[in-house]
Amino acid sequence: MKSLLRFGYLLALGLVGLVGCRKPASPAEYNAKASNVEYYNAALNKLTEVIIHDIFSPPVASRIYSYANLAGYEALVPFDAQYESLGGKLKRFQASPKPEPGKEYCFPLASTHAFLTVARALTFSVPFYDTFEKPFYEQYKKDGVPDDVYERSMAYGETVAKHVLDYAAKDNYKQTRGFKHTVTNEDGTWVPTPPAYMDAAEPQWNKLRCWAMDTCNQFMPPRPFPYTLAKGSPYEKELNEVYQAGKNLSKAEQDIAYFWDDNAFVMNVAGHVMFASKKMTPGGHWLGIAQTVARQQKLSMMKTVEAYALASFALSDGFISCWDEKYRSKTVRPETVINKYLDPKWTPFLQTPPFPEYPSGHSVISTAAATVLTELMGDNIAFTDSTEFKYGHGVRSFKSFRNAADEASISRMYGGIHYRSALENGQVEGEKVGKWVIEKIHARKQTVASR
Repeated sequence: MKSLLRFGYLLALGLVGLVGCRKPASPAEYNAKASNVEYYNAALNKLTEVIIHDIFSPPVASRIYSYANLAGYEALVPFDAQYESLGGKLKRFQASPKPEPGKEYCFPLASTHAFLTVARALTFSVPFYDTFEKPFYEQYKKDGVPDDVYERSMAYGETVAKHVLDYAAKDNYKQTRGFKHTVTNEDGTWVPTPPAYMDAAEPQWNKLRCWAMDTCNQFMPPRPFPYTLAKGSPYEKELNEVYQAGKNLSKAEQDIAYFWDDNAFVMNVAGHVMFASKKMTPGGHWLGIAQTVARQQKLSMMKTVEAYALASFALSDGFISCWDEKYRSKTVRPETVINKYLDPKWTPFLQTPPFPEYPSGHSVISTAAATVLTELMGDNIAFTDSTEFKYGHGVRSFKSFRNAADEASISRMYGGIHYRSALENGQVEGEKVGKWVIEKIHARKQTVASR
């Protein structure tokens, strides 16, 4: 028995010795594993899941994506000498605190932690993150990140997140809560639409601080056509175009409309029962497209996060610009006029969203995002978009980002919720926003040629 105990003791010492002699992962080794872009993608996809669950409106969702991706970007910047902080580039944003000199960090870990910390702070359903984060962060330890580096990196991520959240607190968002749009019932102006007859969403959104734009009305589109039902007037022609299109939609047009629906809250009516469906927002859809193409091109974590951040800023400024005009022109939706003057039984293929018609939000923000992504990833990049396949919206293929934005735009007329001029003028507005974001916000140092 004593011999067995002695053997066991010696064996245990041997195992301890083997473990103690095992060479720890070097910074290059654990950073290479930790910079797996799929870690960041997982965090982004979790945020999208929470945004859908919490039913944030499209403008609010764009704000959340922008701050989370700003935090993710800023915490990752020290990892790549070709990139720099966006301090002084985004409107009234100061550079984030720098890491402690001479200390080892795992900046990819700091980046995802900063992203998730901001995501938690700006959304409601935090239990979603609780179940996600434990195995998520454990993976970094499995990748060989030493305990001291792990703790230091998590702390740095929190520092950057706090810096970004302090910035977010000053964007005037809280001051715009609780306001309602006053419905005047004047002919040609917006009124609530069926089936839920919801209040107009975010009537004060133009009061938020812009990201790159100088002002909310910097890219104001042309005035919408004057409201008149006089035969042959520009407005009457557009109204009739929507009416006829809605009555004669082909299967292909229906598929396009449904694919790009992206209505965060749809009220379904079955007899006397009404129930809601939750869907992805347009911003979430476009970040999903960015993720698809970044994977396709095998972009690094740094380039992928750059694309997410700049696309998010374009989406956010696009919504601010678009909403500024929506509540200036207060244009009535086609459904309201058609039901009142042409056909009381006509219904649009898609449910009309609860805000004024002009210009088309999909047209503005899709073109803004497509313009940024084209600049960062290239033109004529063919891709297949399966972003919303799991939500039942199918799969579609496109020749380029602009091709996808064009289809997103026309889908709104197929859906029966926009006039053609709202689409065309919205796309011009969105392109101006996207180009401005690229011009004003240089993530890469100026000595580095943009791709």
